[in-house]
Amino acid sequence: MASVPTRASEPRIGEQRIDRWLWFARLLKSRTLAATLVASGKLRVNGERLSKASKLVKPGDVLTFPLGEHIRIVKVLDGGTRRGPASEARLLYEDMSPPELRRETIQAAAARDPGAGRPTKKERRQTDAFNADFGDDQF
Repeated sequence: MASVPTRASEPRIGEQRIDRWLWFARLLKSRTLAATLVASGKLRVNGERLSKASKLVKPGDVLTFPLGEHIRIVKVLDGGTRRGPASEARLLYEDMSPPELRRETIQAAAARDPGAGRPTKKERRQTDAFNADFGDDQF
């Protein structure tokens, strides 16, 4: 029996579209949101920016993307077959994100007493230095 040739566009075993995988892994609520994230250019696979949701990911790939206030770093362990419960979705990836700074810690570092007036030059420089270390401009 002759083997049936596969088309170049068909995914190989273990590969899956990035938007579909993000949705199966329950990292985003819908495939539309996943496709929008990819199209925005803020998602990286193995350090390379993506711009198309049709990119295939496979086990071993490392995804880096902003999610809310945090940067998520996720290693793909398996391709999903369905969007199941969260306990099943957690088996699809390994979370390699750095531990999140508590919001209270960040606010305490940048907080000023109410009615304290304008910040002094020294306080402004401290705030600028803090924002440079923990700001949102990583992408």
